[in-house]
Amino acid sequence: MITSSSNAKVKLVRRLQADRRFRSREQRFVVEGTRWLTELVKMKLPPELLFYTQRWLETAVHAQILQQLNSLGQSTPLLVSDDVMQAMSDTSTPPGILAVLPMQPPPLRPNPTLLLVLDAINTPGNLGTMLRTAGAAGVDGVLLAPDCVDLYNPKVVRGSMGSHLRLPVYSQTWDEIANTVQTMQVWLATIQAETAYTAVNWTQPSALIIGSEAAGASEAARKITHQHLTIPMHAATESLNAAVAAGVILFEAARQRRKSQ
Repeated sequence: MITSSSNAKVKLVRRLQADRRFRSREQRFVVEGTRWLTELVKMKLPPELLFYTQRWLETAVHAQILQQLNSLGQSTPLLVSDDVMQAMSDTSTPPGILAVLPMQPPPLRPNPTLLLVLDAINTPGNLGTMLRTAGAAGVDGVLLAPDCVDLYNPKVVRGSMGSHLRLPVYSQTWDEIANTVQTMQVWLATIQAETAYTAVNWTQPSALIIGSEAAGASEAARKITHQHLTIPMHAATESLNAAVAAGVILFEAARQRRKSQ
């Protein structure tokens, strides 16, 4: 059992949790919790490092998950004390299981038909929710424009509920984004637009741009499209949370696409 937070592997995890530049240089990130580890088992993706506590292992289902992860063969699960797990965790109440994974997003398929473009989304919880929602709505990929919060921020990872493993997500410059979406209709969500999101034909190859709640869409976002849409709301409501707005629009797109099949 590892009982010291000075252990080299423990120090590596702590730095990966806290330091964006270090994560980027190492091309590794940390995931926590049984749900994340269950996703690894489903996808047969072995973690580079795996840590667990005795308390977590005492549940029969957890023991089975650990055995399945161990059978993937890349790393030996490391038992740590509760205090060490607390030191490594980004949460106040650690779930008891934690892993280090390589940054290897799935490739974006050729000729995508539905993309979500995020413009300066800087709240980790919002980004995590948007990734989870995009995956549920059948989006082909998510493009993160400059000034978005780090994709591998611990709070983003928690909120995404495993989306990092299943969904192609890439940080791109605005020039790269313009090139990626050049054959698609590009819609920018704004409050002032006249076109309702339900009036858009989402069965065509489409990209949706969602900007930050505080600043709205950037000039760079506005330069790549002149098509704006809105979500009609009761007069007393000024705006929706960015993640909620993305969900409303993306599931309308999903509805139309299912109906056309």
